[in-house]
Amino acid sequence: MRNTGLEEAQAGIKIAGRNINNLRYADDTTLMAESEEELKSLLMKVKEESEKVGLKLNIQKNKIMASGPITSWQIDGETVSDFIFWGSKITADGDCSHEIKRRLFLGRKVMTNLHSIFKSRDITLPTKVCLVKAMVFPVVMYGCENWTVKKAELRRIDAFELCWRRLLRVPWTARRSNQSIVKEISPGCSLEGMMLKLKLQYFGHLMRRVDSLEKTLMLGGIGGRRKRGLQRMRWLDGITDLIDVEFE
Repeated sequence: MRNTGLEEAQAGIKIAGRNINNLRYADDTTLMAESEEELKSLLMKVKEESEKVGLKLNIQKNKIMASGPITSWQIDGETVSDFIFWGSKITADGDCSHEIKRRLFLGRKVMTNLHSIFKSRDITLPTKVCLVKAMVFPVVMYGCENWTVKKAELRRIDAFELCWRRLLRVPWTARRSNQSIVKEISPGCSLEGMMLKLKLQYFGHLMRRVDSLEKTLMLGGIGGRRKRGLQRMRWLDGITDLIDVEFE
């Protein structure tokens, strides 16, 4: 697959003067193009080179997603507005709120599955807290390094930590503040805090790399103009707000 000649192709998207048309994984390849004709040419290159080594393109598993409005595709494959890729939900509008809601839902499912353990009086509270950190929080935080978290999502994440009430057997109707619940649990760090730590670690890892694709995608600009009015928050905006540094 490394000999498909995709790097030499003119098709692709331009970021910081660099042409990017493919992202390769173990057994998956993501192709990126600005038009249907470009995408067709990239697919043909992959198909032809695959056949040379006895591999066959699985059309049934191909998924096509456009970031803008389209009328119809003349390319074989399923046209979708979102799909699950490597455990994360990818949407055409690039909004992370869908994935954040999904992760919080999966975390609640894990909490429900562990209900009998959390209800047991034979298990100490510190052990239950460790179980939440080891089995629930990782499910919620999967892929959080690349989330663009807005205020609405922050409120949902904070609300998820009401799960500590279940461990203390405090009813939802009880007039106790979330701060008092967290203070009694003493989890050491909030879910939001752990997410921010992972995000900053990931950012630092990328910044230390020299001329990497990830760094180009993070700092590079895309040609064209942004829409009028209030602009959507970008991933790098969240980082600059955290560390109070501007990047060019």
